[in-house]
Amino acid sequence: MARRTAIIDIGSNSARMVVFERTSRFGFHLLNETRSRVRIGEGAYQKGGELQEEAMERAYQALAQFLSIAKSYKVRKILCVATSAVRDAPNRKVFLKRVEKGLGLRIKVIDGHKEAWLGGIAAVNLLPVHDGITVDIGGGSTDLSLIRNRRVVETFTLKLGTVRLKELFFDKKAPVEEAQAYIDGALAALPESFRSELSIGIGGTIRAIAKTIMERQDHAIEKVHAFRFDIDDEKKFIRKVAHASIMKLGKLGIKKDRLDTIRPGALIFLRVLEKIGAHTVMTSGAGVREGLFLSDLLRNSSYLFPANFNPSVRSLQDRFCTDRKLSTHIASTARTIFLALKDPFGLPDEALKHLEIAAKLSQIGIRLDFFDYNKHSAYFIMNSLDYGFTHEEMVLIATLIRFNKNNLPKNSFTRPYRKLLPEGQTLAWLSYIVSLAQIVHVTRATGKIEATFENEVLTLHVPFETSLAQERIKKLQKPDSIAVQFV
Repeated sequence: MARRTAIIDIGSNSARMVVFERTSRFGFHLLNETRSRVRIGEGAYQKGGELQEEAMERAYQALAQFLSIAKSYKVRKILCVATSAVRDAPNRKVFLKRVEKGLGLRIKVIDGHKEAWLGGIAAVNLLPVHDGITVDIGGGSTDLSLIRNRRVVETFTLKLGTVRLKELFFDKKAPVEEAQAYIDGALAALPESFRSELSIGIGGTIRAIAKTIMERQDHAIEKVHAFRFDIDDEKKFIRKVAHASIMKLGKLGIKKDRLDTIRPGALIFLRVLEKIGAHTVMTSGAGVREGLFLSDLLRNSSYLFPANFNPSVRSLQDRFCTDRKLSTHIASTARTIFLALKDPFGLPDEALKHLEIAAKLSQIGIRLDFFDYNKHSAYFIMNSLDYGFTHEEMVLIATLIRFNKNNLPKNSFTRPYRKLLPEGQTLAWLSYIVSLAQIVHVTRATGKIEATFENEVLTLHVPFETSLAQERIKKLQKPDSIAVQFV
């Protein structure tokens, strides 16, 4: 696979291009994202689906600029797909040929089932989910994938989209009840198998709603990917959005670029959630573009990352780890110490995974600057640990890294995240373990460490010289009055 790949997605409302760079076999990160509100479906739904000349020209010019950006990144592979508006258009060949002849870009028109499948592939690989239903609300269609045990087992597509309903009902100022009846009529065809307590929301409409809910809840993290909310808590607000006038949407917190399509999108979202029986929504920042990239990257791996693999962790290691062998030993030592202290201090088993990741990535900030590297490392985690973690897990890992020198986590830092972090004593012990594991390897020496805890003494069996480590430990703040000895 090419080191840098550009993915272009031409939707009914927007065209977007992302550029991914591979850092290793499965590690990758985002280099660029460019969006153009081309509205290629504008006017089409009132005219038999025909793409209008002005809309096609906007899309053509946007694609030309996308290709210029891709060239500047020395992209070696470009994958381009078009969805609902183009596939429904009787004159789509006019647009496809114009782009291929003028720009040398071949566009693959995908059907709704493929669109749903790509969204599902993105969800199972980039979100902490095992079962659920993805709901991808676009400009012309709403596409769903049923996920069971991290596998996409069924897909379904509906001719329900924000631009489609806007032109058919909202632009004509038809009663909301008419649009709702239209939605319900389409949903009647949804198979009974599409039932799940968890809905995974994909697309601009759901992200816009989620961002507003995050602001209303004063959520501590400004990251929509993996944000969760209970439907019962927010159903009334989403209904307000669906029924509000455009003038009132701003007061509800809806951003300007979503004012004309958010109402039909919110109405579709509400009806779909009710139909599938969902109680919780997890918002996805990934969708068709990421799914297309992953379908290429993972085509020989059953479209799934290997067990216990995380692409964000690997990418951070690939790009910023100064010594992979050392980081592995620090993580191993942290695990050993955790197992020795787990039962005496009641540490939860599920914390071990996050402890090991924190220890493994504890020194990545050195690449930026050695001084205060723990703060740099935590910043990287908060902003780049994008995939496969809940917000609670991401904040925990960042906090353990932020305080991995001499001090335990401070209330001044943890207070904004109190709803996301474990109770204070557990957090203190986990932080202490990461710091202690780093100190053990302060000379960068490596080797298998063994640990035992008895009579309030943690004994570390270390196969190398530890005089410098013993000196450093004296400055290390402890959660409790235990002693540490080396043998």
